[in-house]
Amino acid sequence: MTPIDLYTYQTPNGHKASIMLEEAGLPYAVTVIDIEAGEQHRPSFLALNPNNKIPVIVDHDHDRTIFESGAILLYLAERSGVLRPNGPPALSKTLQWSFFQAAHVGPMIGQLWHFKVFAKETLPYAIERYERETARILRVLDGELALRPYLVEASYGIADIMVWPWINALPKLGLSLADTPHLQRWHETIAARPAVQRGLAVPALAHADA
Repeated sequence: MTPIDLYTYQTPNGHKASIMLEEAGLPYAVTVIDIEAGEQHRPSFLALNPNNKIPVIVDHDHDRTIFESGAILLYLAERSGVLRPNGPPALSKTLQWSFFQAAHVGPMIGQLWHFKVFAKETLPYAIERYERETARILRVLDGELALRPYLVEASYGIADIMVWPWINALPKLGLSLADTPHLQRWHETIAARPAVQRGLAVPALAHADA
């Protein structure tokens, strides 16, 4: 098999793709797109993703270029047969929680990250708003994980990979999972997976504080 090209950076969205590639055991080659340096705006990358966002994969054997992390995870599950939803009900629930991540988890935590880390001035209203919404989302996830070990079924799947890297980023924002014990248990269980640990190390960057 020709290695899949992965265009990525050290972000939660990038980690979804590298974790899935590691879980699937598919060969891949990494191209770092330094979004802090604006490399995502280069014409060569725009040709891969008109929305200028990482991650992107190129599967040369199947002549497929795919962007958007949820689409990448679904494609890799089908391509490898690993972590593929088991039947229509599981697929429906997988899509449901994957879209929940794309519409709520990522955008709200991402906005909180922007206002706490990157904003040139401190805006208490914005920080409070996104901390409050992040806390609500964590309670939603905690309630669901009180019912089963993972988001969709009793076994780990791509919906978990969609959500986990964003939850893993919360300590960098000074947030704790102490008030959501089921979510904390889920986070720790997934963090212990060797493929997840390998995926988190992708891409290796020259500056250690990335």
